[in-house]
Amino acid sequence: MLRRRVLVMAVIMGLIACSVTLDFALGPSGLSPARLLHILLHPHDAPAGESVIVWQIRLPYALMAICVGAALGLSGAEMQTILANPLASPFTLGVSAAAAFGASLAIILQWHIPGVPETWIVSTDAFVFSIGSVFLLDLVSRLRGSGTGTVVLFGIALVFMFHALVSLLQFIASEDALQDLVFWTMGSLTRATWPKIGILAAACVLIAPLSFRAAWRLTVLRMGEERAASLGVDIPRVRRAALLRISILSALAVSFVGTIGFIGLVAPHIARRLLGEDHRFYLPGSMLVGCLIMSLSSVAARNIIPGVIIPTGIVTALVGIPFFLTIVLRRQGLS
Repeated sequence: MLRRRVLVMAVIMGLIACSVTLDFALGPSGLSPARLLHILLHPHDAPAGESVIVWQIRLPYALMAICVGAALGLSGAEMQTILANPLASPFTLGVSAAAAFGASLAIILQWHIPGVPETWIVSTDAFVFSIGSVFLLDLVSRLRGSGTGTVVLFGIALVFMFHALVSLLQFIASEDALQDLVFWTMGSLTRATWPKIGILAAACVLIAPLSFRAAWRLTVLRMGEERAASLGVDIPRVRRAALLRISILSALAVSFVGTIGFIGLVAPHIARRLLGEDHRFYLPGSMLVGCLIMSLSSVAARNIIPGVIIPTGIVTALVGIPFFLTIVLRRQGLS
């Protein structure tokens, strides 16, 4: 069993490597793989235009896809565990909707935190509101008598509330601001920059080990709250720590690239089918599957229509909707 799980994870990592290579190599620039590799290894010898293609477009897109996929995959896996709900994800519980509202305040009303550099205004506003929505979920989870079902319902209410507020701002927005906001809400890796990649990668590197350390407690929690409590697991503490990790990872990912839906929902389900419920494998597996889905979506987004970069959020939604419907139907016993 252990050998099979290790083999599955190795295969996924191999597929990720192939997908990243394709994401880096394919594109409308006409540069051959050998030329791309030469520019990557010797950037100072390349013409300015080719260097920009490799170092400011191709490589950041490919790496940001990996970072976003890892962050959303891990946060989705932990959220489904602590809420005991296979339909829970940062997307379905209001994190992305809150980020969209924060971004709309910055884009339409020019509202922002004083002192924030202009290039970071939208990302900062989106981050503040998305992380705030998770803390609201944490507050609800601490209320006496509030079970996981209440938290899920509150998250759905947040989704509708923030969508309504975004629609209100869209109604009063100018044409240019409305166009910018609509494009932001589609989710796109074209916003990738090296500082954003560095911040998100650092967050993944620092937070993932904390999640892995909690793997045993999360596995027991998956068996039921009564079983976990009988084995000495401090359930409220485990949930609060997981929500903190989820809030940082999902809020950073969404604030940097916009609304990327269904990765946090689909990746954990695929990982669970491949690796089981043992969180020592399930958590890293969810990260890897998230990386693979995002990387393949990035490849598809830049190559479905030659010369056009489709927003990645559209691609992930089209992939995720069939999985989402399958999960809902199976839970209702209809398939």
